[in-house]
Amino acid sequence: MKVRVFTNGCFDVLHPGHIDLLNRAKALGDHLTVGLNSDSSVRSIKGPERPVFSENDRRDVLLGLAAVDEVIIYDTLTPETLIHNIKPDILVKGGDWRENEIIGADIVIKNGGKVFSLPLYGDYSSTKFIERLRQTSEEVIGEEMIDSLDEHLAVFEELRGTQNIAIEECGSLLVDIVQAGGKLLVCGNGGSAADAQHIAAEFVGRYETERRALPAIALTTDTSALTALANDYSFERIFARQVEALGNSGDCLLAISTSGNSPNVIAAAMEARSRGMKVIGLTGKNGKKLASLCDKCILVPSERTARIQECHITIAHIWCEMVDRSIAANSDA
Repeated sequence: MKVRVFTNGCFDVLHPGHIDLLNRAKALGDHLTVGLNSDSSVRSIKGPERPVFSENDRRDVLLGLAAVDEVIIYDTLTPETLIHNIKPDILVKGGDWRENEIIGADIVIKNGGKVFSLPLYGDYSSTKFIERLRQTSEEVIGEEMIDSLDEHLAVFEELRGTQNIAIEECGSLLVDIVQAGGKLLVCGNGGSAADAQHIAAEFVGRYETERRALPAIALTTDTSALTALANDYSFERIFARQVEALGNSGDCLLAISTSGNSPNVIAAAMEARSRGMKVIGLTGKNGKKLASLCDKCILVPSERTARIQECHITIAHIWCEMVDRSIAANSDA
């Protein structure tokens, strides 16, 4: 019986690291299936300027490789449903993904299969390559740096143009959670801890209109309990342990990480998914790792922490307004 191997990704601009990974993945079995992010899911994970090549072009390039036997395009942010349907014997991801961060690992292991996180070959990155091309092709006009306020306004303008639909979809999901009586759990560490506390305070407080307190819970408070958890379970499991204690199917986790790479936040997202919770991500331009683990995600079009955090707070205020309008509509009905 053939051993079926599965891996997934965007594979936008193929580089030697991709080829090495696919060759080593195929060597683990007899038939290699590649799950390929659709154009819309690539935009959700990597931003509105990606992909460079269409999903059909990317599929054809992959099928031209000797290691690849099959390519299946999927339109969701994660390949979880696809993995569940095809039931591979072996699941493979690159070494920048630890086994406990790999979507579908639980499904494969439960079915008696194996999961491999293979060491990366070299320091190759499609994103870095594309950025280098842009830098060499763009003419630098003048030496004067844009001031902070102009930069702030430019980021908000781009946010409105590229993320307005995603913001509305996330807000609608939060409205559904609240109307169904679910809880909103909010987590973020580092600078995002302040964002998480601010957002939780807005959801449980009065905000702009009189309303009942919403069941929002911040997972970033600086308490002795948090310190004890840090000592007992390691820093990277603090939020995940709290999700275990507080989260249930029908609840929602708002996972905040400006970089999208926080192991603590990613562990919480994985735990929330395993409990049947919805996961909404708030991250920055390069936060593809967190985005690919969420049901819905907002990628602020900036790499600067200050700009990203400003947008996160503004987006949360919009969501508060949407929740308030839904409550008012139900009260009038």
